[in-house]
Amino acid sequence: MNAAGDAAEPRLLVISGTSGSGKTTVAGALLRDPRYGRARTATTRPARAGEVDGIDYDFLTEDAFRAGIERGDFVEHAVVYGRLYGTPRANLEAILDSGRNCVLVVDVQGVRNLRRQAIEAFTVFVEAPSPEELRRRLESRGKDDPDTIERRLEAAAKEREEAESFDLVLVNDVVESAVQRLVAHAGLDWTPHDAEE
Repeated sequence: MNAAGDAAEPRLLVISGTSGSGKTTVAGALLRDPRYGRARTATTRPARAGEVDGIDYDFLTEDAFRAGIERGDFVEHAVVYGRLYGTPRANLEAILDSGRNCVLVVDVQGVRNLRRQAIEAFTVFVEAPSPEELRRRLESRGKDDPDTIERRLEAAAKEREEAESFDLVLVNDVVESAVQRLVAHAGLDWTPHDAEE
């Protein structure tokens, strides 16, 4: 993989953060520039309505996933809510080999796994502007019951304790300005494709 300090080479950007911080939204904004590509994740969870194998995720059986772990096919993997999730090495390398910057969205546990393997990357911890805003975002999504929201807020407080170990702590206030700050810190360029049209 390419050296994280060499801006002329494609870079691996690892985006993490708490549930509700907007890390997926930040990644989506980056991906509007064709010089960025997303490393597709593999999972053992069933596909949700509208999800397509090989596009949204690589959907694997547990046996196939565990065999991949044994072969060293994943740069990181973790159990999340009882299901296996991981980033196939081949998916990540395909993006970098194409000359694009690779965007990887993982939880804090995934970042720890990448560090253990000495994968060179620019790591970003995305957070909401305030605890009150984080709560508002989680509630407005309409995905979770009140007990689940409380658990997510408790988990967020623990995850936040690791934020200072990241290359950048990014407050996601306004997405476009947050992304501009991210790429400036990473020494990269970013122009959303739709801004050029």
